[in-house]
Amino acid sequence: MPLLLLIRHGENDYVKTSKLAGQLPGIHLNERGQKQAEALGEGLKDIPLKAIYSSPLERAMETAAPIASARGLEIIPEPDLMDTNVGSWQGKSIKVLRLTKLWSIVQNAPSRFRFPDGESFVESQARYVSALERIIKKHNKPQDIAAIVFHADPIKLAVAYFLGMPLDHFQRLSCDTGSLTALYFGESRANLIKLNQRPPFEFLTQPKKPKDHHKT
Repeated sequence: MPLLLLIRHGENDYVKTSKLAGQLPGIHLNERGQKQAEALGEGLKDIPLKAIYSSPLERAMETAAPIASARGLEIIPEPDLMDTNVGSWQGKSIKVLRLTKLWSIVQNAPSRFRFPDGESFVESQARYVSALERIIKKHNKPQDIAAIVFHADPIKLAVAYFLGMPLDHFQRLSCDTGSLTALYFGESRANLIKLNQRPPFEFLTQPKKPKDHHKT
């Protein structure tokens, strides 16, 4: 079973506006985000990636580009990796949304929340997991490594699912711009190898299958 490298896109100026981007198109990496993408490409240039998948949103595709170029791969756009559909909250100020009664549900009981005119966290988590499961089936050998570039909450929701964490706890995980989270998939479970890592990635030089834990 494969090692999946879950990569959050680089920084963009929209993030600094403290507004919900959701699936908003036309958001591009800023200068720092471009440097983050280049650092990811450099950090993964010697890693034998079998494939690189990306959310089709520009900020993700632009982050994937240096990684794909360094390995001579084509980026495979995967629509189901797009960020959560936040409906009528798209483009709204987070500072304003925090003043609403619904915001406490988002933070404390996201499993019960649906964005107005958009997705629920339950639906979006199922979408991301389904996309990753399809990738796992395509790359099912122990030595296979695939890179997947998408978004913060989607990565945290996917990690929470594969580790058996309650959805309501997914915001306890961290996922910075330009970071990498590594999940190894065995026959019966997933192992979190690294969370929220920045390049260089020494731990990927010789990826090893995690050993089973047992009492001695």
